[in-house]
Amino acid sequence: MSIKNRINQFDFLELPAKNAEELKNTQLFFFTVFGWSYRKLGDEYADTQDSGINSGINADPENRPAHSLAVIYTDDLETMRKKIVAAGGMITKEIFSFPGGRRFHFKDPADNELAVWSDQA
Repeated sequence: MSIKNRINQFDFLELPAKNAEELKNTQLFFFTVFGWSYRKLGDEYADTQDSGINSGINADPENRPAHSLAVIYTDDLETMRKKIVAAGGMITKEIFSFPGGRRFHFKDPADNELAVWSDQA
């Protein structure tokens, strides 16, 4: 899918893991059950492109979500943050960098936590 077609679309699903060992076991589980191959990004993160939409497992205690986290792609992170706040969304984690891009987390009016990410600087 081209970047233009990804804008404002669900693009990623992130699953939490409590630690590096749980990440390893979860990665092995999904490989065994579904055949998904993972790319390690340090000891606390692995992602795959084999799962339909892209997905990852996050064991980083500072940045892992509390629950499964749907992630939406944008090409303009700051503008999207402003639009979410203006529409009544609540920012739960300010913009931060990670290997491959930047993102922030927010809650919608029904208290669902989601994230928006961009690979644009």
